[in-house]
Amino acid sequence: MPTKDEMSKFAKSIEGLVANTDLNYIEAIVQYCKDTGLEIEVAATLVNSNLKSKLTADAMDLNLLKEKCSRLPI
Repeated sequence: MPTKDEMSKFAKSIEGLVANTDLNYIEAIVQYCKDTGLEIEVAATLVNSNLKSKLTADAMDLNLLKEKCSRLPI
């Protein structure tokens, strides 16, 4: 079980990748795993609730989810 410190460091790294590149959150996690050698399964345990909501929004935008969640058009 990852610690909160590990989860926050992971989230900050992903946020930095998204801010500095044109990657979305899903692509940023995959790129981070490739760069660091971290397995995708381990990265899944490091995703916090804030990052999870951003991943869900990206997945909805890319039509990767079966069920549509209600979201205001902004």
